[in-house]
Amino acid sequence: MDTLQQLRNELEHEYRTTQNFFRIYPEGKNDYAPHEKSMKLGNLATHIAEIFSWPGVMLETNDLDIGAGERPQILSTPDELLTKMQEHYDKSIAALNKASEEDLNPDWALKYGDNVLASWNKYDAIRHSLNQVTHHRAQLGVYYRLNDIELPKSYGPTADLQSF
Repeated sequence: MDTLQQLRNELEHEYRTTQNFFRIYPEGKNDYAPHEKSMKLGNLATHIAEIFSWPGVMLETNDLDIGAGERPQILSTPDELLTKMQEHYDKSIAALNKASEEDLNPDWALKYGDNVLASWNKYDAIRHSLNQVTHHRAQLGVYYRLNDIELPKSYGPTADLQSF
């Protein structure tokens, strides 16, 4: 079994699917949130684009301190989201292409300062990042639905693309 090829294939599938969501991103709605405790639309979409960097970061580091460093600039247009996601995707695919199966074994941790929030081997960490893309894209779909934006397909047709 070629684990790295499977990860590349899945990353590419999630990338292509997310492109369809970003192409229809509603400009001028960055501050929309369905609830006061919900992430704003601009933050959510920017976060999704950023997640595409995670496989590369995970292969090239031993941990990530989410409490350190600058917060990403919130993106607000389809072109900005697509461009940033493309940059991150390209770096992650390059890291996966360069990696060996053994590179998936070392531990990797998500930290906030000195606190370890989660720890996995690098394979499991990358799998988690791919799950995060799916999870947050589903949230994005709910935001779109609540704003009467027709949903593109993810893993099959949506109610907007098929009559029942």
